[in-house]
Amino acid sequence: MIKTKLHIYENLELHKETLLERWDKKALKSPTDPNPERVLLNGETMFLFLQESIMTPIDKMEPKIERLAKRVAEERVQAGINMGDFIYNVSMGRTEIFNHLFKIDDNENREHIQVIFENMNQCFDQFMFHAVNHYAKLKDRIIEEKNSFINQSHKDRLTLLGQMTSSFIHEFRNPLTSIQGFVQLLRSDYKNVPYLDIIASEIEQLNFRISQFLLLSKKELIGKEKSTVFLHELFEELITFLYPSLLSAKVEIEKEILEDITIYGYIDELRQVFMNILFNAIDVLQNHRKDPKIQILTSKKENNIVIELTNNGPTIPPELLRTIFEPFVTTKQLGTGLGLFVCKEIIERHKGTLECFSNEEETTFRVMLPLIKQ
Repeated sequence: MIKTKLHIYENLELHKETLLERWDKKALKSPTDPNPERVLLNGETMFLFLQESIMTPIDKMEPKIERLAKRVAEERVQAGINMGDFIYNVSMGRTEIFNHLFKIDDNENREHIQVIFENMNQCFDQFMFHAVNHYAKLKDRIIEEKNSFINQSHKDRLTLLGQMTSSFIHEFRNPLTSIQGFVQLLRSDYKNVPYLDIIASEIEQLNFRISQFLLLSKKELIGKEKSTVFLHELFEELITFLYPSLLSAKVEIEKEILEDITIYGYIDELRQVFMNILFNAIDVLQNHRKDPKIQILTSKKENNIVIELTNNGPTIPPELLRTIFEPFVTTKQLGTGLGLFVCKEIIERHKGTLECFSNEEETTFRVMLPLIKQ
């Protein structure tokens, strides 16, 4: 066995330069690699390890092979090169060496030669495994760092946006409040003047819309307190308010709302959530089908109340469904992409969850909130 090992070792040493030269000509080298000479240098090191493996147990070779593999992986990551060329080059090197060794005419020691080949094969396998594994970990780390940076930058922009909008809206609301007051005076003094109700309603809608921006920068509503909210009453109020829009879009409302359940929170915020979802549903339904329908269902689940608002409008594509609650995501030409983002923020501030499900038949927004026990 020792004699066979020495014979193969000396044979490889004798033909080392020729084998490496042939392999180097076939090896793939990326035109963007800043250090293409490293390919041959790493190949020479691996060749020495293969020679050493002839005389050394494979378990003692692995630490050396692993260090080389990790160095190669780091070089390729730094150079911005994928691992496809590396795997091809290792396979070519293996083929060159084995094709050469298969020509050795030694039938008496064929069994011993086979053991040596198996050890070399393990060296190649370990080399590729450690290199690819380390390369993947390094790339994952880079992606995580980039995502972390993007997320932090996104949060910083949202924080700045929240501060800017908060300041702007406070300034905007001062004259708006004055207008609301004067409209109330006009309505009391001139009850028969047309359009005052429309003006009041439009101002209320404007106030509702700018509240979406204000909620971006606040965790709690200053100056307001939470209260017990009866869902049955809240939805009756919303349906009454939305009646003209429902009538115009010919949308049918079906509702099954439990009358004996309450939740605890800011009624203005909760009203905004359900108003927004219903407005969106009416908007997509009015031009989609001849039998537009919205269904409002409530149910109890353990210590929570589940509210499902379902419409038979168009399917929301999976790629949009994944990002539907993110800020600035919208399909509307004049939309801000903040409506559903604010809705989710509000529900989560109330210790609840907001989810969306969509298929060919219907789209459902499911709200789950803590239930107040009676």
